[in-house]
Amino acid sequence: MSVPLSGKTIVLGVTGSIAAFKAPLIVTRLVGQGATVIVIMTENATRFVTPLTFETLSGNEVIVGMFPDAKKGVASLEEAASGSERLKHVHLAEATDLAIIAPATANIIGKMANGVADDFLSTELVAMTCPVIVAPAMNVRMMESDAVRANVETLKARGVIFAEAEVGRLASGAVGKGRLADTESIVGTALGLLLPKQDLAGRRILVSAGPTREPVDPVRFIGNRSSGKMGYALAERALRRGADVVLVSGPSSLNPPDGAEYVSVETTEEMLHAVMKSFMDADLLIMAAAPADYRPARPSEVKIKKTTEELTLELVRTEDILSQVVSARREGQGVVGFALETSAEVEEGRRKLIDKDLDIVVVNNPLIEGAGFDTGTNVAVILTRSGRENELARMPKADLADVILTEAISELGWDRRR
Repeated sequence: MSVPLSGKTIVLGVTGSIAAFKAPLIVTRLVGQGATVIVIMTENATRFVTPLTFETLSGNEVIVGMFPDAKKGVASLEEAASGSERLKHVHLAEATDLAIIAPATANIIGKMANGVADDFLSTELVAMTCPVIVAPAMNVRMMESDAVRANVETLKARGVIFAEAEVGRLASGAVGKGRLADTESIVGTALGLLLPKQDLAGRRILVSAGPTREPVDPVRFIGNRSSGKMGYALAERALRRGADVVLVSGPSSLNPPDGAEYVSVETTEEMLHAVMKSFMDADLLIMAAAPADYRPARPSEVKIKKTTEELTLELVRTEDILSQVVSARREGQGVVGFALETSAEVEEGRRKLIDKDLDIVVVNNPLIEGAGFDTGTNVAVILTRSGRENELARMPKADLADVILTEAISELGWDRRR
């Protein structure tokens, strides 16, 4: 029998909602998929379902309290990993591949959004770096309140995945959005995160990211506000989907994703040479970098002194990386460009798509809330050579990266050649 989640450790957080009676079904499905499931309950959750139920289904002790003298002890896996009750939340967090909060009350959502750690579950969530799925369940008025909606948006911007509540009859008798997502939906979301599709296996993806810096003198430069977050997200998601990835990056404070071939550059000219070199054997270039459009014509070899009230710099155009890449590409190679525009962005994107002879252009406007440089989210419109236009709402850049990759696979016909 296939057990796709064998070797995976999943923490299921159960909070004080009437929908807690559905959580044992989630445990049963996850265990049936081969996962090791550790259940953490809040004190209120134990009023709806007993810890013994989860202990029997998961085969592991249930964690309720923060301290050894609490109602329940520590899961056996965590005991072996930590050797210390006082630090059990740290060690369990390190051993966890995925956390699911189902049902998630307004209370736990608020704690997560604001970094509150006043019980074992909320403390565990603060310490975790693994993916987190939140499945809300509450009264429709609570679900639609300004506070809950703001907290949900905060968590989504941080990359938390939501198994959206369903519309139906609630425990209060009201009808509306607030029912816990069905078990198959929650488990399916978990499988999608832990077993991502490998639809880029065998492909070599080249991603450029970040800004470039054009020196004015040894201590000053011309640059822009790009953080590299979009490009790094694209590299990470392409790796997750099985691609061989080369990341060419200008100066950035981000850490390159494990597994990527990393090339660090400073100037637009250096980025051009690095991109052209790696593009020779790439299947796809995603030009997410924001190279400087101009550079000083004659940068000073020594620091420029403040000797005058005004300083005039003569600027010249930098190399057009996309134009040179497109002119050198062979049949079958794909190129994705970005168009950052502050007005008539879709029209400008279409023009760039045609003028640069690209397969896809991702258009965004940094003046829109939640878009632009150095944010965790983006708002974009994806335009393709074949005429598709995909207008996207604000989403985490990691999620947008997946959408871009999926669009590229479709536009280049890779999904029809396997």
